[in-house]
Amino acid sequence: MVVKLYGPDFASANRVLVCLIEKEVKFETVPIDIIKGQNKDHGFLNLQPFGVVPVIQDGDYTLFVYYAEKYKSQGTDLLGKSIEKRGAVEQWLEVEAQNYHPAIYTLVIEILLARKKGTPSDAKAIKESEKKLGKVLDIYEERLSKSKYLAGDFFSLVDLSHPPFTKYLADIGKMHLIEERKHVKAWWDDISNIPSWKKVSSSRWPLLE
Repeated sequence: MVVKLYGPDFASANRVLVCLIEKEVKFETVPIDIIKGQNKDHGFLNLQPFGVVPVIQDGDYTLFVYYAEKYKSQGTDLLGKSIEKRGAVEQWLEVEAQNYHPAIYTLVIEILLARKKGTPSDAKAIKESEKKLGKVLDIYEERLSKSKYLAGDFFSLVDLSHPPFTKYLADIGKMHLIEERKHVKAWWDDISNIPSWKKVSSSRWPLLE
């Protein structure tokens, strides 16, 4: 069965795509234009009653972590080869979800969405989000001074989770947050050049694998 991914052709949906490519999973993409409100259409709400994107149609499972586990025996091992490494992956996934993503999401959305809509952005929210993101990146810098990747010396689901939003720092003039931190910059230069990400970031949906 081919996995179907519904969502916009950017941000969080793209990290699911990178995971699917790394795990060599066959998939189809179904573009959902959230700017036009397609995620609120009746047909989409039958798939996701709250209109949240992305949605992955593969039985009852929708978490991209699930694919790293289900297809562990094929493609890139994204979870680590020991209990300790798996624990490190889960720990840093939590850091990304609870600390990195909220800060960078607000920063990017406040600037890019306001620019797209031609409306004023919230200067206070931007300043606070940039400060929060800087503090998280300071922690990343310390961690990456000791290991090549966030979960250790192996590329994992944690690293894969970062490019879809981090790439927008260049578009909003905030890439200095990455570049002024030596180890974070080296890590970013590495993970932003993996073949799966370059394929996804240089393509427009529908992307069929």
